[in-house]
Amino acid sequence: MKSNNRRDFLKTSMVAGAAMAVPAFVPSSSLGLGGAVAPSDRIVLGGLGIGPRGTTDLKCFLKNPDVQFVAVADLQQTRREAVKTLVDGTYGSKDCVLYSDMFDILAREDIDSLLIATGDRWHTMASILAAKAGKDVYCEKPCSLTIAESRALANAYRKYGRVYQAGTQRRTIGNFEFAKNLVRDGKLGKLHTIHANTRPPATNHHWLPAEPEPAQDVCDWDRWLGACPWRPYNSAYVRGGWRGHFDFHGGGILEWGSHTVDLCQWAAGRDDTAPVEYVPNADGVECFYADGLKLVMRSEGWMGMGTCSVRYEGDEGWIETGDSGNFILEPKSLRTQQSVFHRAGTDPTTHIRNFLDCVKTRELTNANAAVVAQSHVVCHAAYIAWQLGHKLTFDPIKEEFEGDEEANRMRSRAMREPWHV
Repeated sequence: MKSNNRRDFLKTSMVAGAAMAVPAFVPSSSLGLGGAVAPSDRIVLGGLGIGPRGTTDLKCFLKNPDVQFVAVADLQQTRREAVKTLVDGTYGSKDCVLYSDMFDILAREDIDSLLIATGDRWHTMASILAAKAGKDVYCEKPCSLTIAESRALANAYRKYGRVYQAGTQRRTIGNFEFAKNLVRDGKLGKLHTIHANTRPPATNHHWLPAEPEPAQDVCDWDRWLGACPWRPYNSAYVRGGWRGHFDFHGGGILEWGSHTVDLCQWAAGRDDTAPVEYVPNADGVECFYADGLKLVMRSEGWMGMGTCSVRYEGDEGWIETGDSGNFILEPKSLRTQQSVFHRAGTDPTTHIRNFLDCVKTRELTNANAAVVAQSHVVCHAAYIAWQLGHKLTFDPIKEEFEGDEEANRMRSRAMREPWHV
């Protein structure tokens, strides 16, 4: 999709020179007639690292008539070819271009936007490189692996003025919006505790047994590792078995907290701040904002509302909801005829539409870089406290831990050359 000025220019030129410029054989769809979207109004989309979750996202993108997916870059041959099969089958063509090197797709000036669904280790790096290349980005979560990466991401999108949407789609799902509105409208009274469903926090530092590296065009192992410390190839890593390994993963707090902590920050109106105290326990972390609001990150004790549940408690009522779309609340008088929700929390359809609309309007998305960076900072700070096993005090303005040099060193990770953010 080109800029509004360019679209207007093209439309004006088309009308002025219609007699000469439009041959009789041009199909009506090329002119935006018959309900089709004209090429000048289409968002030209590419993909980086499209695996299982990325394929779910891609299928949603392909349902939008104002999107034209043209190319994918992936380090794994099987994944590249699977995307081409899906895209070409959808369009009835053979036009989807395959790259193994992401810099080839970043260099294409005709591509407006990118779907980034690599492993977690590449999310920040790829998103920043895309912004520098002038691309708008829809990136799967988590958006960063450290506090430093979170801040670098937000700074890059502010600097380059690109549109960014994190794949934290629950901000665009009805039951979570309903719960947020109960808090914001004061229906629960004064909010005192918010709960985020997270996974068990632990990761490991083990290496899987070395296996022979495949040919570079089958899987480029060195590029797959990116900025992460070198380790020998094992096929389990590239099949999704990287999860749980510290070098590639941010732990269970980040895995689901990138959704649920984000929802809690959103509901409580804390998108621009973070808790100041983090107290770890066996199941997670209890956090406290400067005004005393308590945030509980835990994996146990939920009421069966589905994965990625949240609970908001005020002095006049409470609500708990999750990915099923169902919810339990008190007082029951807060339930309305409209509060019945059928879209699962894992469905990115409306979230992707929000991104596409913002690409056109240049407005902030529901899960823009600034707000997701902030909620990720909270997750990272909590995980640092859990790893160290003691209470930490955090300055949300400086994004520093008070009086704890070890914790402050953990705000970033060493990056293998030549990569940096």
